[in-house]
Amino acid sequence: MAAEQRKLLEQLMGADQLIGTGAQGRNSQLSITDPKVCRSYIAGTCPHDLFTNTKQDLGPCSKVHSEGLKTEYDTASSADKAKWGFEFDYMRDMQKQIDDCDRRIDNAQRRLEKTPDEIRQTNDLLKQIADLSNTINSGLLEVSVLGETSAVSLAISEMHKVRTAKHQKEAVERDLKNLQDTSGPSGHQKLQVCDVCGAYLSRLDNDRRLADHFFGKMHMGYSDMRKNCKKLGAELKGRAPPVRHHEEDDNPYTSNGRAGGGRGPRYGGGGGGGGGGYRRRGGRW
Repeated sequence: MAAEQRKLLEQLMGADQLIGTGAQGRNSQLSITDPKVCRSYIAGTCPHDLFTNTKQDLGPCSKVHSEGLKTEYDTASSADKAKWGFEFDYMRDMQKQIDDCDRRIDNAQRRLEKTPDEIRQTNDLLKQIADLSNTINSGLLEVSVLGETSAVSLAISEMHKVRTAKHQKEAVERDLKNLQDTSGPSGHQKLQVCDVCGAYLSRLDNDRRLADHFFGKMHMGYSDMRKNCKKLGAELKGRAPPVRHHEEDDNPYTSNGRAGGGRGPRYGGGGGGGGGGYRRRGGRW
């Protein structure tokens, strides 16, 4: 019950306001290496802060965001920063969000694909167009041969068949165009998926609506995250994350943690609700 009440207070007041209200007394403060501290916030920007009040709002971060500790990190020496290795936590948390976004993009792309029935209708119409084209070409050749042999009435009759086939072909081509314009969930809107944030865009949107999207909070958040993750990955290439010992029990990747299973200390902790060791997915961190 006490833990639930504290979590509610953290959401209402902010975790920073509750530091020092526990058993250690009012003047106690977390250190910068404490696993309760959001390392993504310290080293850059916590993903939970990027998408507030958007469709991808992640809710409040479970870690502590302390401006004082962020200032301490910004003024620390390069040696201390390398020793702490918060950039690895930051990159891991960003990559997790990017991977989730990429999965949503793939799913959205699949939803815009045509149904099997629509594919069958399209193939049938294409076959009709091809057959009518052959009929027209053969008819025109026949008219030419009949004209050379002075078979005027047969040539006129054949020409009538050619004109009828042309009208039929035009009608089928209109049906095909209508099917292509209205098939799939995209419908007449001609939707496409933004390959940065996964939102649906319409090819019919005017410049103002497109600008609202590309400069919107969600698109800019994912755009910045992708750029920062790529840049940080290049900077950390060849460096190994630091080995951290004696993390608190709420960190599932220590020797005493619930998920650690006594397998010895592993690198863990981190902010942004992320946890676990580092893995490379699809050639990326």
